[in-house]
Amino acid sequence: MPAARESLLDAAYAALARRPWSAVRMVDVAAAAGVSRQTLYNEFGSKDGLARALVRREADGYLAGVDRALTGHSDLPDRLTATAEWITSAARENALVRAMLTGCWSERLPSPALSAVSSTSAVPAQRRADGPLPSPGDFVALVRDRAVTVLAGPGTPKSDTADLARSCELAVRLALSCVAAPPGEGGVADLVRSILQREAG
Repeated sequence: MPAARESLLDAAYAALARRPWSAVRMVDVAAAAGVSRQTLYNEFGSKDGLARALVRREADGYLAGVDRALTGHSDLPDRLTATAEWITSAARENALVRAMLTGCWSERLPSPALSAVSSTSAVPAQRRADGPLPSPGDFVALVRDRAVTVLAGPGTPKSDTADLARSCELAVRLALSCVAAPPGEGGVADLVRSILQREAG
């Protein structure tokens, strides 16, 4: 029932754009997705289960965007700049992504516990959503490690990998600072490029 699950998550996300999570009703989410309320409960178990699944989906979408940014260019500065730009744009456009990256959950948003919850779901995707959710620090490490994997070619010396990991983490943390305090003219791209030039020099 993956199509129904995605429709329900889309409906929950759309409802969240219009009202606080506390005012989102399961019956309305089911109706907007064109399925029964029982189907919604079969998929997610509860409103908290729906919240966890929604956060997990947005986290996965954010990381997929990171992967696209890392592979969409040919050289290291362009890849890290594109990744930093993706981080800031994803956080600007998606309140759930911004909350996940910063740890600042407003009362409008669901704020599921990051630790795993007991799951009796028969739905594999829900069992995954009921597992631990990434913290802001986890996202930094995930993006840094993905960047290092993509950017370090086979046989890269360990010392070069350590330097690369530091540059990647600096770019990620700089992008996150731009989420909290948006930069002026030139944006995050100019900031990342200047940091990378200093690192290389």
